[in-house]
Order: sequence, then C-alpha cells, then structure tokens
Amino acid sequence: MKILTLTTLYPNNIKTNHGVFVEQRLRNLLKIEGIEAKVIAPVPWFPFTSDKFGQYAQFARIAKSEERYGISVSHPRYPLIPKVGMTLAPILMALALYPILKRMLQRGEEFDLIDAHYFYPDGVAAAILGKMLNKPVVITARGTDINLIPKYYWPRKMIVWAAKRATSIITVCQALKDELVVLGIDPTKIHTLRNGVDLEFFYPQERVQAKQKLKIDRPTLLSVGHLIARKGHHLVIEAMPDLPEYELLIAGDGEEMQRLKNLANDLNVSDQVTFLGAVSHNQLVTIYSAVDILVLASSREGWANVLLEAMACGTPAIATNVWGTAEVITAPAAGILIEEQSAQAIVNAVRIMEKNRASRRETREYAEKFSWDETVHRLYDLFENIIKNQLA
Repeated sequence: MKILTLTTLYPNNIKTNHGVFVEQRLRNLLKIEGIEAKVIAPVPWFPFTSDKFGQYAQFARIAKSEERYGISVSHPRYPLIPKVGMTLAPILMALALYPILKRMLQRGEEFDLIDAHYFYPDGVAAAILGKMLNKPVVITARGTDINLIPKYYWPRKMIVWAAKRATSIITVCQALKDELVVLGIDPTKIHTLRNGVDLEFFYPQERVQAKQKLKIDRPTLLSVGHLIARKGHHLVIEAMPDLPEYELLIAGDGEEMQRLKNLANDLNVSDQVTFLGAVSHNQLVTIYSAVDILVLASSREGWANVLLEAMACGTPAIATNVWGTAEVITAPAAGILIEEQSAQAIVNAVRIMEKNRASRRETREYAEKFSWDETVHRLYDLFENIIKNQLA
C-alpha cells in the first residue's frame, strides 16, 4: 500500500508543531507492515525571508524538502493571491501540484491513493488532482474546515463538490460528520475516526520536579493554543480576578499576544498570568504534568488534541461544550464541560473541580482508552478496501 498524504497541515523545519496530529496519525499508520508513504505539504510562495514580513516570511524559510521520522516530506510552493486567495486557493494549489505529481508517476513513483487532510483548500485541491490523475481520494475533516469555512458561499460550494467527488471521507468526531450530512453528503461514505494520543510520549512526569522546572508554587491553570480570538484565552484571563490564588500559564503565540497582555494589565492580574510563547511538545509534557487544570475556552474545535495530551499527563480539563469536545470529555476523570463560553463559567467549573477532583492516576487511565491503535487499524482497513475496489 502506497499512500500520498497531501495537506498544508504538517510540521516543518520552521513550524515544528504545525499539524502535528496529521503526522502522528501517519506515523502510527506506518507501524503496520507493508505501508509506504510520502507527504506533499504545500506552502504559499513568498520571495522574502525578512522578519518584517511576518507569517509570509516564515513560509519563505520552509525547506523545499525534508525527512521527518523516516518519512519524505516535500513543500512545493503554490501562489496565494491576497484578497481573492481564499476563493482561488484550491484551484491554484491543484495547478501547482499537478505537474509535480505527474512527474512522480512518470518516474515510477506510484501511489495508490491520495490521503488529504483539511477540506479547504487541501481537500478540494486533492479532489481535483484525483480526477485529473484517476486516483482515489480520502479527505479528513478536522474542524474549522467544516464548522466555519462553509459559511462562505464559494468555499462551501467547492467543499460539497469535493466531498461528493471523494471516494471516502473521514471526520475526527461525530459532530463534524453530522455537519457534513447537513451539507448534503451521503452519510454512508463518512467514517468517524477520532485522533489518538501518543501515550508513550505524553505521560505523567514526577510532579514536584515538573513544578520546580517551571517555578510553580501555587495552584495553576493552563491555556494552550494559537493566540487567536476563537481559542478563548481572553476568557481565562478574565476569570483570574475571581481566582486570586491561581496562576495562569498561556502556551502559544499569535496575533492576539499584545491584546491579551494588555487585558491582563487592565484587570490587574498580570502577576498571575505568564505567557510562555510557542513551546515544543517536549516542553508541553512537563507543563501538563506540573499544572492543575487545563482550560480550553474555544468557541470552535473539531477534536482538540490538547485535551487528551493533558489527560495522558494526569491533568483534567475544563472545556466549552463545542463540536467534538463532548466526545472527549465523557467522565469526571476527564474533566468538566461548560455550556457557556464565559469567564464566570470557567470560575464556577474550577470551584466544582476543587471539590470533586479525580486523582491524576484516574485521569491518566481515562486517557489510555484513546490510544492510536483502534484508529489506525480501522484506517488501514478503509484504505485497503478502497485500493482493492480501485483495482477490481
């Protein structure tokens, strides 16, 4: 079985945590004997690497090709036009990738199917390429590609076209499958295969030592994710005046950094809030092990990997009940779902958890039900059936 994974959500030499959940699924799938894979992870073309150009300069610094964990990864460039880029991105991506994939096939570098992640623009581009190259396409829906982007007219039209053209569709939670059905997609071709957690990588470190490394000496909350509005970091900061005995760590970087720092200053809680910036997965293991509660105050999530990562390290979560989150937190050992996305709801949940908290061992045991094994074996069976039918 030879797989071509096509996605813009994949780690690279500049953004080492970008789309790491896609890499984790592929790495676990490759543990099954007889599978080969290559990754095409396109990035927008940009000519300048100076920091003054922000995110676009980061695109320019990404390597043209690299190898990660024995997997060949290439990062071809595709044009992304400002202002109209969202509408044209799938077509421009497909046009840029077609000659590259065509040359691969001419060199004898065959692949049996295209494994695409994120419906827009990646999945739409993959569906176009599958039609042009006569290859089956499987598209995995992961979150905002289904719960946000279809609000725009033309992207919605293209997502529906790609979903109908795809051989099969995977969603990481039932809530995303339900939304695709609302969009008019045949439910029999949609398979819900949740993300897993690497239980060997994410494990409870010795807590006293972890706290000492981070210089934590009081109860601590943690908020993890890109510093963008929908992640709800501001709500956790707004909860801190009513949680004076707590410290808050915020792990991540992004456009909201200064606004969040200003908010902490305005609320006079800057001495309670520490911004860690972007952190590696190795650092996250220590952070998860040291803190008391993870708070995920997002307005949208597909399947939030940070929840299981924290639980695997023994730390329960408080999270807003959106999309697939209720499929992750299903027992007291996992944490608490809050129905309202507000600072007060966070405060109330913290106080409840203080009185009725599971042990860190129980939280770890809960996470152990979410290994990658079941997901990748079901994924293998799906791919195998698609390839057999293609050859029939």
